[in-house]
Amino acid sequence: MVNKSLILIMASAAVGALSSVPVQAVETPPNSGTTSYTTHFVFVPKSTVDIPGVGKAVALEATGPTENTKGDSFLNDMKAKCEAVSIETAGKKWIDGACALTDVDGDVVFSTFDTRDLDKTQPKMDCGTHIITGGTGKYRGITGKEPFACINKDDARAI
Repeated sequence: MVNKSLILIMASAAVGALSSVPVQAVETPPNSGTTSYTTHFVFVPKSTVDIPGVGKAVALEATGPTENTKGDSFLNDMKAKCEAVSIETAGKKWIDGACALTDVDGDVVFSTFDTRDLDKTQPKMDCGTHIITGGTGKYRGITGKEPFACINKDDARAI
């Protein structure tokens, strides 16, 4: 039996307005600004609806680490857990989902992503749009929106 997982690496330049937040053990994020970070996901299929010749939907779960590629502490060493759905129908394919990035204090950044919403002004960020919608603890009030790039790799392993 062969198990196929999709490895997706998302690289984003986070842009957002951050609210004032209380000091915690992990450094408090800045009130505003930009940074660059990468999340290494491994998407694992959980269930599938497949109607041959019509359409396919696959429920996916993804986990992986997040690192700040500028060396900043913001969005660094966080653990990502995402739920997504991959759709193929009418000659089109897309993946939409939501993620929780959790730091060592247990504070969370919540976000969504959409691979149909592309920023044509940034051609290297050609995979979709990532929207930070809020958070807990030191990330309460955080928001932001940025395009992201993907590197897809099929990982086939015999079980």
